[in-house]
Amino acid sequence: MRVIKWSVVLVVGYLTGCVADEVDEADQQVTAERAALIASTRASIQQRGVTAIPNPPAVRKALRDLGRALAHDKLLSGNRDTSCMTCHFATLGSDDDRHLSMGVTGTGVGVNRTGNFAKGEEGRNAPPFWNLHAMNTLFWDGRVERMPDGTIRHMAGPQLTPQMLAVMEFGPLSALPLFPVTARDEMRGYGTENEIAAVTDGNFTEIWRRLMARLGAIPAYRTMFEAAYPGTRFADMTFAHAANAIAGFIISDFKANDSPWDRFLRGQDAALGLEELRGAEVFMRTCVNCHGGSTGSDQAFHNTLLSQFGPGPRSGGDGASGRDDFGRERVTGTAGDRYRFRTTPLRNVEFTAPFGHAGQIVGLRDFIAHYATFVDANGNPIGAVPGPSQNLREWNRMQIIPRLQPTVLDNFDAVIAARDPIFLNGSPIRPEFIDPITAFMRANSDTAAVNLAKASKLTTVPSGLPVQ
Repeated sequence: MRVIKWSVVLVVGYLTGCVADEVDEADQQVTAERAALIASTRASIQQRGVTAIPNPPAVRKALRDLGRALAHDKLLSGNRDTSCMTCHFATLGSDDDRHLSMGVTGTGVGVNRTGNFAKGEEGRNAPPFWNLHAMNTLFWDGRVERMPDGTIRHMAGPQLTPQMLAVMEFGPLSALPLFPVTARDEMRGYGTENEIAAVTDGNFTEIWRRLMARLGAIPAYRTMFEAAYPGTRFADMTFAHAANAIAGFIISDFKANDSPWDRFLRGQDAALGLEELRGAEVFMRTCVNCHGGSTGSDQAFHNTLLSQFGPGPRSGGDGASGRDDFGRERVTGTAGDRYRFRTTPLRNVEFTAPFGHAGQIVGLRDFIAHYATFVDANGNPIGAVPGPSQNLREWNRMQIIPRLQPTVLDNFDAVIAARDPIFLNGSPIRPEFIDPITAFMRANSDTAAVNLAKASKLTTVPSGLPVQ
């Protein structure tokens, strides 16, 4: 019995030792792989000049509080039915989870918002608010942007006076809120149904003046404005003061610069897990040409081969259908900019589905897969023009809501013909890269920022109108 007992002990000990050796070897392999991935990724970071999101400028509390109230107040819309936060809902990742945003005439929030789609649905997806302090190009087509000489390009011309520009503390972001209030489908309304809608299109000065008259009729707002701008009387202010305050609120409450990726960029090797590191290493070799800088966006414009559907730009669609959206060309007038849209920033991107300028793709992994080059059983790329071009042809329209499916334009050939040069020969993203890159995209999420944004939601505003 004793012999058997010791035999069992010896066998168990031998097996245990074998398992331990295998575990040690596996650990060593993981450690070696991590070290190689970290070294490669850090070399790419240095070569490409990728950095963590910079800290935003300080925003005084009185200005932030004013901007927060204005952003939540439907008073800024013509029919008092839509606020900035209607399409940038704090608890929905600062967008609205819709393919196409719906402004005036709608009721409800996000995908449950319903109403007069013929009037109130816009032609594009709502961009999120994250880290706009670090962005120089705003809107999908960059119609508000900081130019290389520091000036701000916009669509108001001389109506945005030097005195108004002097109020703007946060560059192009301070100009951004000036324009949704002037758009009929977003906030202003149609015809003569209210005193804001009744203003002639393009008369920004009068629209802004009438909005300030609304705000000035509320004593609490006059007090808040004068607290936010000490030494300036409300009577001497313009809507630029309101827009600047909304920008201050966005900067203060939608900062996202403490994601695992940001921590890695600041030198913390342990911030990323193994699969996230695999994705980061691949990403820095395949995607960083467009998704570089600190924000994960080159802030430039590319035709990334996405379908077109919906009503098109409400100010008048493009192409023979009158529903196409030529994107950046609408700003520059340059045919070479057709179907180009701004590169999406990546912080908190997993919370901002659906993806694309019209919300063309619902899933984050599916969106990454859209930019992969797939191969057949023999390893040959699929399609006459492989990669995203072929993926566009095979794009599944069933992922968009049934009401929009019949509006998909049959213009795939035109979009492919104008594709960005980076896709002329397919894409360097291979199917085996999709899951690691998806893991890396999720490592761009700053959950503390999401919680801060949720906490920013108001329940009451000075106008007394219901909050969204």
